[in-house]
Amino acid sequence: MGKEVVSTGDAKLDQAIEQWLKLDKNPKTLDAVRKMVKDGAVDELRKCFGSRMEFGTAGLRATMGPGISCMNDLTIIQTTQGFCTYLEKSFPDLKERGVVIGFDARAHPPSGGCSKRFAALAAMVLTSHKIPVYLFRDITPTPFVPFTVSYLHLCAGIMVTASHNPKQDNGYKVYWENGAQIIPPHDLGIASAIDENLEPWLESWDESLAQKSPLLKDPYEDISKEYFKAIQQHCFHRDLNKRSEVKFVHTSVHGVGHTFVQSAFKSFDLNPPFPVAEQKDPDPKFPTVKYPNPEEGEGVLTLSFALADKEGATVVLANDPDADRLAVAEKQKSGQWRVFSGNELGALLGWWLFYCWKERHSEPAALKDVYMLASTVSSKILRAIALKEGFHFEETLTGFKWMGNRAKQLLDQGKTMLFAFEEAIGYMCCPAVLDKDGVSAAAIAAELTSYLALQGTTLTEKLNAVFEEYGYHICKNSYFICYDQDTIQQLFERLRNYNGKNTYPKDCGRFIVSAVRDLTTGYDSSQPDKKATLPTSKSSQMITFTFSNGGVATMRTSGTEPKIKYYTELCAAPGNSDVKQLKEELDSLVDAIVEHFFQPEKNKLKPRPE
Repeated sequence: MGKEVVSTGDAKLDQAIEQWLKLDKNPKTLDAVRKMVKDGAVDELRKCFGSRMEFGTAGLRATMGPGISCMNDLTIIQTTQGFCTYLEKSFPDLKERGVVIGFDARAHPPSGGCSKRFAALAAMVLTSHKIPVYLFRDITPTPFVPFTVSYLHLCAGIMVTASHNPKQDNGYKVYWENGAQIIPPHDLGIASAIDENLEPWLESWDESLAQKSPLLKDPYEDISKEYFKAIQQHCFHRDLNKRSEVKFVHTSVHGVGHTFVQSAFKSFDLNPPFPVAEQKDPDPKFPTVKYPNPEEGEGVLTLSFALADKEGATVVLANDPDADRLAVAEKQKSGQWRVFSGNELGALLGWWLFYCWKERHSEPAALKDVYMLASTVSSKILRAIALKEGFHFEETLTGFKWMGNRAKQLLDQGKTMLFAFEEAIGYMCCPAVLDKDGVSAAAIAAELTSYLALQGTTLTEKLNAVFEEYGYHICKNSYFICYDQDTIQQLFERLRNYNGKNTYPKDCGRFIVSAVRDLTTGYDSSQPDKKATLPTSKSSQMITFTFSNGGVATMRTSGTEPKIKYYTELCAAPGNSDVKQLKEELDSLVDAIVEHFFQPEKNKLKPRPE
């Protein structure tokens, strides 16, 4: 078989293919590679074998299919062998405590890959090394895995999911013993251990071993019960919920969320939401949506709006396919639907959780131990609320891995961790899960809506009231698509050497830049020593500009997609309620940033598709 491979003309590629043909035991992926070799499909082979998937702080995420660039039986086994080795070095009591594994409903029939099978293969590798594994027997939301790590005091957790990615993708998400996603240096340690354990161990392909192993346990019943018990601590108005006449529609967007959101409503004594029948059951083909991501807004929610109009429901709740995110839409008096942005829902949930906490803690001294978190690209509205109310607000790097780890530190110090959110519709309303959780957030958002309805008001009206009290925070976020890494590099380097070496822009059109923070290099002009207080990473691009008019703009690259994202916000002082003027000012600022900093025509950047 080795001689057939030589025809690619690339020795490194040939070697990777030869090794694959020797190691893979999945007939579908093996036959696919053999066919590519026979057909001389060099471009296809390069896509599958050109480079190994990189294990990072988000674990793995890639297309399902054959080869080292894709998610498949062999790469799952290799990844888990590396992870297993790293865990053995990290935890002397690993064989007493163990690991939890969950999975979503994704599947890719052409390669034989699916989340359930990948989870079973990971369990097989770990049990073959005498490590106890808590493998859920059925699909669960992603939040169940970090919850289980914390609840059972396990060493780690694995969730097989690609969240809201396109249907052909899958992922391998890893949690540490603290119940939060891994952060450096664990990512590099695991990646290195994977490279050292590429040859499958003798037992790694033996499926019967794991099935018969006494080390394999199913935590489904126990964790379901305990999870819903834990989130009930955030049910503040049970009597009111029982009386509520608000009607909700819920969509799980062909993912795992339906059963669990129904149970969450029940645990809050809320009337069950109407499920969107066409999207209620898991379907890895995601047949009714172009992208299974409720963050995309109205296109994903079309069926939800139709059902709500039919049933007389005024609020739509939508989870992404692994139910760790939540989108909310409300019917306006005009009959139109308003889809709240992640920042707007963050403002509402943050206000609500503080309001409910304050009702139960009248003593001012307790405020000094209350914390909320948001990622640095999210709205600064929580900072404004914290400044006025007297609790603590902290910013973290982008991603719930940072908020989860910081939340755990604060909890260990005896602090009250009230809320954390990121603009990409991710909310941590309950510290029993140190990650975003769309299931608990759905029930809490429904209780907030029901409470407001009995006060004779709506989510939209409450949001305006929050802005009136704490200052309007107008946001505008989008992205450009760029597949050329050199172009991206040059774009950011130009901003770092704008008027000579190591100089950043002092203005952007008519807007004056008052501060610059570069989390790629660690520079921050607003700090006395010019050094950023947040962790820096040379492997990703991220620059934040603060403007003298109250505007903030962050430009960053995506870790998982060919995008340069931008996040802009205009923060007005309380009392400045000319929303039209504020929006016009922000639009002008965004236009200037696009023209002067992105230069889309010169850099051949494609705008976000409408």
